[in-house]
Amino acid sequence: MNATACFESLAAWLDTHADALDAQASRASDVLPQLVHGRVVGVGVPEALGGAGGTIADAIDTVAAVAEHSLTAAFVLWGHRTFIEYVLQSDNDAFDADILPRLLDGGIAGATGLSNAMKYLSNIEALQMHAARHADGFALSGGLPWITNLRREGFIAAAAFDHDDGSPPSIFAIPHDRSGVERSDDLDLIGLRASNTAALTVKSTVLDARHRITADARNWLVRVRPAFLGLQCGMSIGLARSALLATSQAGAASRESIRAETGALEATLAEQTLRLKQGVVDGTFFERPAALFELRIALVETVTRALSLEVQASGGRGYLRNQGGTARRVREASFIPIVTPSLVQLKAQLAQQRLASAA
Repeated sequence: MNATACFESLAAWLDTHADALDAQASRASDVLPQLVHGRVVGVGVPEALGGAGGTIADAIDTVAAVAEHSLTAAFVLWGHRTFIEYVLQSDNDAFDADILPRLLDGGIAGATGLSNAMKYLSNIEALQMHAARHADGFALSGGLPWITNLRREGFIAAAAFDHDDGSPPSIFAIPHDRSGVERSDDLDLIGLRASNTAALTVKSTVLDARHRITADARNWLVRVRPAFLGLQCGMSIGLARSALLATSQAGAASRESIRAETGALEATLAEQTLRLKQGVVDGTFFERPAALFELRIALVETVTRALSLEVQASGGRGYLRNQGGTARRVREASFIPIVTPSLVQLKAQLAQQRLASAA
């Protein structure tokens, strides 16, 4: 089966199960295997390394394409593909060779776990994980309250740790089966419930240097942040597209009354998508992270407006359960502003930068 046919099969499965994936945790174990079968996890990974080839822009397109059918599945894909990006950009060749094939075939789930680290990078909060030198490497302790794709069948999670000896923070990859690693029950989310989202705790977990993604967390985080946020923005793009498509399929009278607004928003979304992919690929967002923050904020507004148009076009039918997905998409859209870094955090960071520039 070629890649197009594989994705069409995945899309059909997602369309069938999208409401269940949002509302129930019972299908959580199926999501990653379906994404692997749909040949989406290896997009943007060099063929020489076992991937599908292409660029990070192609991976963003893939996250968006999945989000058009299910934000839960796109959230899982974002977590998994972002972890793969960490592997690709790791300073540790031994780590790369060991874990990448297992991620690409779905043998293990990748969980980013770096929301705390990204907030640390923006001076929003301190690191919550701590590393101490140990005879066998490093003893790790701490907890993170919210990580996606902590698949019960097996996961590996990235997290940032400060060091007791004062050396720069590191990023470690934490396997699920090491002593002291504990996954909580699934968080009681109002949606996205099949995303294997839970808290993670490590208690004196010992890992050697092979599990250290980088020994220089701050500079490495700056390097991977465009991919982290770019892939995350793919969720907004796909959800907005889905809402605009549903709007276009509503009754003629409803469509006509908002035709101009819908067309303008479609053009805005297309422009934002192009700007996102170009900025991630050409290095603009590495040099000017504020431009990426501003675009992420703008995409939240686009999603909000797209869902508003869908609600207007669908009318009372959209307020019924199991009637075209409008209610689900409204719940999904409520998540977009709060995924880390949240809208509030990004706006605060931009305000700090403006004050610093004015000083």
